[in-house]
Amino acid sequence: MLIVIVKPLKREFERLLSVTTSHPECSIVFLLQEKEAECLHRMSLIQRPSLLMVNNTAGCSIEWDGVNCWPAATIGEEVSVSCPQPLKNHAALPAPITRNCTIHGWSLPSLPYYKACLIEDNGEDTGDKQKYFAAVKLIYTIGYGMSLASLISAIVVFCTFRKLLCTRTYIHLNLFSSFILRGVAVFVKDAVLFADESTDHCTVSTAGCKAAVALFQYCVMANFFWLLVEGLYLHTLLVFTFTQERRIFWWYTLIGWGSPTLTIVIWALFKSQYDNKGCWDDLDSALWWIIKTPILFSVFVNFLVFVNIIRIIFQKMKMPDVEGSERPHYSRLAKSTLLLIPLFGVHYTVFALFPEHVGLEPRLCFELVLGSFQGFIVALLYCFLNGEVQNEVLKQMRRCHLHSGDTREGNAFDLVTQDYTA
Repeated sequence: MLIVIVKPLKREFERLLSVTTSHPECSIVFLLQEKEAECLHRMSLIQRPSLLMVNNTAGCSIEWDGVNCWPAATIGEEVSVSCPQPLKNHAALPAPITRNCTIHGWSLPSLPYYKACLIEDNGEDTGDKQKYFAAVKLIYTIGYGMSLASLISAIVVFCTFRKLLCTRTYIHLNLFSSFILRGVAVFVKDAVLFADESTDHCTVSTAGCKAAVALFQYCVMANFFWLLVEGLYLHTLLVFTFTQERRIFWWYTLIGWGSPTLTIVIWALFKSQYDNKGCWDDLDSALWWIIKTPILFSVFVNFLVFVNIIRIIFQKMKMPDVEGSERPHYSRLAKSTLLLIPLFGVHYTVFALFPEHVGLEPRLCFELVLGSFQGFIVALLYCFLNGEVQNEVLKQMRRCHLHSGDTREGNAFDLVTQDYTA
């Protein structure tokens, strides 16, 4: 009788989890595992085998139904339990769940959990959510694919035209590399954690999936820190007239790659010692702040840096000793700086201080969809729309046409490029 009751309840709750929860909410599964372990421990403390039999004197024994631990009860006694805290819909008061201890054992629950917890069991809504998540995955896959292609092309362009290489472009190349690593890490994590849809990723705990999550977190942090380096370098150029760029570049390298490495090592050590559950992708864990705090700090500092850059530019434009030829330069710099501010992680702060399960669908749009195209936009602005890069490409194209020996085609090309660069 006990097995007949327990198995349907477990299947029901597993179905409920698949409908109402998303990947960041594996903490619900972990909580239920802890409750089950406590319930089994209570059962093990009872050494009287007679309690395992259902009869007129023993009553009903302790039972774990997959969600709650029902205490031992006498025949005729009614027992009530509440909806588990993680499943409660706070918009209304959940109803209690009651069972009677009968001569034949525990009765069926008065309400199924999805009704008692006031969670809507709407098949159409579930299908819509699955379509939404599938669409989000398709969009961010396209976004990361476009970003990878454009970033690799930008790196090839910078490495091909050696005249473009300087401290600024070396910083750009590191930023492009961080975006590439971030995109690759996303595909690796999806392949390791979500390739097999039949696998319960909440309970899987392998060295491979933990390494994939740690690599992903490292690449995300490195990306944010190199965005910070871009802001710091631009600020340095405006504030200091003479700088030892070679020494500064090594400091920037330490910030961009060293800081994330140290943070991820500390986080991995704490996870392995104190929260070694699943694939280390439980975002509700308090240890998640070891990673989130440096990222928020980098975004905040970058925002302050860019505000100060705008202030410095406008001050220089208002100075009476600034020549007229320099004003358009500062004006273009101000416009480009304002354009880059949204690229430097401001979208990350929108939901950063909220729990991970709050605003899941808008969070996916902001952090996955917008973030996936971020590398493409950076490559576009820093490389393909850069005037210096365009001039070098045009010069190389002129040389190729001059060496071709076709004078008429070469003259026509010169006219076109003159109009383009005018």
